[in-house]
Amino acid sequence: MTREEFGHISVAIRKDLVDLARRFLRATGGPEEADDIVQETLVALWALAEKDYPIQNAKALAVKITKNICVSRYRKRKLETVPLKDDLITGGPSAEERVEAADNTRVKKILYSELSNTQREYMTMKNDEGLTLDEISAKTGKPKTSIKATISNARKILRERMKEL
Repeated sequence: MTREEFGHISVAIRKDLVDLARRFLRATGGPEEADDIVQETLVALWALAEKDYPIQNAKALAVKITKNICVSRYRKRKLETVPLKDDLITGGPSAEERVEAADNTRVKKILYSELSNTQREYMTMKNDEGLTLDEISAKTGKPKTSIKATISNARKILRERMKEL
């Protein structure tokens, strides 16, 4: 097949191939462009013609190639988008969680630097270790009312500092 013959054939069958590709893409919801598929089909058809492949019916062969390309792209898209929601993926925390934890630690360090040593100690015991006022009192030997007032003052300082930030 000469270039001129191929040019005439490609012009004659292009519209039918575009329609076929559009129908397939509409049915499968594919994001590809029909013109891209037809272009790929014509390139494949020309490659066969250059290799002296015996082409008896160019339109039928082009339709077959177009269908194969559409199915191939559909299968490839399905393989690439398999959801992993039910799979259990083991491993550590995600990058977002690690960044969030690092940011929280940094902000906490900045805010806690505004507190006195006693306030910082009580806030750490209460918030980080999850101790109750009774447990903090037993651990430090200080009265619960004093601890409660110190924690309250520390929270007030932290609230004011956060408003400034």
